[in-house]
Amino acid sequence: MYYHSFKVVFQEVPGEISLCFSISGCTLRCKGCHSPFLWKKNSGSLLTLPLFESILKQYADLATCVLFMGGEWHKEELVALLKLSKKRNYKTCLYTGEDHVSRELITHLTWVKTGKWDQSLGGLENEKTNQKFIEVRTNTIQNYLFIKN
Repeated sequence: MYYHSFKVVFQEVPGEISLCFSISGCTLRCKGCHSPFLWKKNSGSLLTLPLFESILKQYADLATCVLFMGGEWHKEELVALLKLSKKRNYKTCLYTGEDHVSRELITHLTWVKTGKWDQSLGGLENEKTNQKFIEVRTNTIQNYLFIKN
């Protein structure tokens, strides 16, 4: 599995400091996508278990969540990374353009953002969005966390 970038982010998972990995090879190709560079398969660097584990150790006292922007198309590899994240006491999140996530993945997630990007409906900050930010344990949609009053 290849990742195009790694960043520490603060807004994608409300209340969490997240280690964000943008995974390359997305096949959805949503119109108006803000990251079309992620469509290219094997773009970026190989995300190996030793590299991933070293990043988790480096940020152990600073970050609280591991976020994957995509990667569900690499189910087995993603499950291994999610398991390692949880073992290291991180919460986990997946942002996907799909409407549903496999049981194999969902059981290892704290949150999941589902739904294809639709420019006319906007993202999670828009009340009319088709996207859903879901807390997995309670199966509750928590889009309200992104909407400014």
